Amino acid sequence: MNSSQCSASLIRRVIYFFLAIWVVRSATVFAQAGAVEPDSSNQRLDEVASSFTKDNAFMGAVLVVKGPTILLDKAYGKAVLEWNIPDSPNVKFRIGSMTKQFTAALILLEQEEGRLSVDDPVRKYLPDAPAAWEKLTIADLLHHTSGIPNFIFDKRYFEWRMVSRTPAEEVALFKDKPLNFSPGTQWEYSNSNYTLLGMILEKVTGRRYGDLLRERILAPLGMKDSGLDDDDLILPERAEGYQPGPKGLVPVRSLSMSVGWATGSMYSTTADLLRWERALFGGKVLSASSLKQMTTPGKGNYGDGVFVSRKDDMEVVEHGGSIDGFNSYMTYVPARNIAIIVLSNVSGDAPDIMAGKLLYVTLGKAVTLAKPRVALPIARAELSKFVGDYEISAQLSLKITPSDDGLIVQASGQPPLLFSYEGEINGHPQFFTRAMDVQIEFIPTSTDHISMLVLHLGGSAMQGRRQ
Repeated sequence: MNSSQCSASLIRRVIYFFLAIWVVRSATVFAQAGAVEPDSSNQRLDEVASSFTKDNAFMGAVLVVKGPTILLDKAYGKAVLEWNIPDSPNVKFRIGSMTKQFTAALILLEQEEGRLSVDDPVRKYLPDAPAAWEKLTIADLLHHTSGIPNFIFDKRYFEWRMVSRTPAEEVALFKDKPLNFSPGTQWEYSNSNYTLLGMILEKVTGRRYGDLLRERILAPLGMKDSGLDDDDLILPERAEGYQPGPKGLVPVRSLSMSVGWATGSMYSTTADLLRWERALFGGKVLSASSLKQMTTPGKGNYGDGVFVSRKDDMEVVEHGGSIDGFNSYMTYVPARNIAIIVLSNVSGDAPDIMAGKLLYVTLGKAVTLAKPRVALPIARAELSKFVGDYEISAQLSLKITPSDDGLIVQASGQPPLLFSYEGEINGHPQFFTRAMDVQIEFIPTSTDHISMLVLHLGGSAMQGRRQ
């Protein structure tokens, strides 16, 4: 994996860091899916999901469906800790970047109706775009091959995101920055792409993005518990977002929903997302040719708003989402009609990892249960040798400072995270954060001086040099 793909993999998970009476789901919610059929595999699915609740790694709702049969439909933990309100399958969660597949579908619908072509240049619809974007097409935005920097790594972003913003204000964060590469030549995940797609949709339709989403997709499919979130929206049965702290879960102050917008501000439920998957792959949203276009992988195994790869010789269509206090993941296997939906109101990578294990259980494979990581004590004086600024790429750097509980690590444009010490491996000190599946390995020299670290994330390893 090259450096741009590694950075993109990190972006995919870091993005985005950054009441009500709860009722029992009605019997008709899953009339289309069929009845739950208990067996040993169903019990194993519950065991796997439950194992992620240890050490406050996961709270949320999980749905696993194979063909017409519900294998697991269960919630874990609390939707609102302060009021002791439990999570349930009909709780609404923010889904972050899973919004992108809905934006991509809207673009393809407009193409079907002749209002645009994905091969059109972006400047055809956004004439004020910089000259550097002259060769940039809508397809480049859909595929994350534009080279446009991800606005969440702007140094102003961490504070900037906390108040309501317009799409034009968001574009101002990145439009004057040089492209990271020539359009179409590389792949790098960038939220900026889908902000521009939202603006193009509004330009060609004359409709607001949220209205277009509701009118073209959500209402026709009966997704009554889904929508575009808003800072002022009173939403019944809404989960509150949390993140792990040294003494347990703590509430997360959210960014403005106007910032995520077409790239990551939707909310939904497991039931509604199953409706979406079945409608999308059942030919009720897009034409066959448009669906093929959406699910054909390009660079980075990315189609239009979804990752598409092969696992055990099966096509798997999936995407995750991260937004302050929430993480989500959705996997669909068309050939087996398997849908796995994990929605969490705790920041961290539990939904991503859990979805993979649940898929293997559904396929009859053995998996191990999740185990909580253990933080080891370390003297604050010992932490001083790790302190400093480490540059991973032109876009991404880490600022590391000490605290009584470990190291505070702040990535470019992101909120700070606590990393705890977990010992040495082959003489290299290792730190981890409970907020996501990320580890930092420090590389000492012969004199025990630290000049380099390795950031481990999802199988990727990225080196950072101390400045």
